[in-house]
Amino acid sequence: MNCDILTLAGLWNSGPQHWQTHWEQRHPCWTRVPHRDWNDPDCAEWVAELDAAIADCEGRPILVAHSLACMLVAQWAQSGSKLKVAGAFLVAPSDVEAPSYPIAANGFQPIPLAPLPFPSLVVASSNDEYVAPERARAFARAWGSKLVEIGPAGHINGGSGYGPWPEGLALLDEFCRDLNP
Repeated sequence: MNCDILTLAGLWNSGPQHWQTHWEQRHPCWTRVPHRDWNDPDCAEWVAELDAAIADCEGRPILVAHSLACMLVAQWAQSGSKLKVAGAFLVAPSDVEAPSYPIAANGFQPIPLAPLPFPSLVVASSNDEYVAPERARAFARAWGSKLVEIGPAGHINGGSGYGPWPEGLALLDEFCRDLNP
């Protein structure tokens, strides 16, 4: 699989039981985009940190995002960066406009609803506490993303039982194959 993969964790980072962490351990050449502040994210700062990580890649990376990082990808896409990515695999996009979102949105609102200028796939759950299924579908439609709904999977994280998540890795493999037919 492509080694130009950047994993983008969401709010509070992805802990040791999270699928992103498991996948990084399985593929040591993958890189998690670092952020100065995981607990009180600032959109402009996160966009700049993502842009710097993309600039460090040899080729056009594939972004593998979870939760708030899905909104980061949408914000980065409209930032005017001249850099390019091959595609984005967006899992459990958090609805930062919902009253239930756990922190202040710090610049992540309004949610960009323009088509993404690269191929993308949204993976959504029917019972995610951070995004209603209708909103996940609306994001996928607006972004021009393919949508895969995996049923009642919570927030698709370690706390929901998604550690190694081989089914997700198979979805990512398929997405990558479709990028390079």
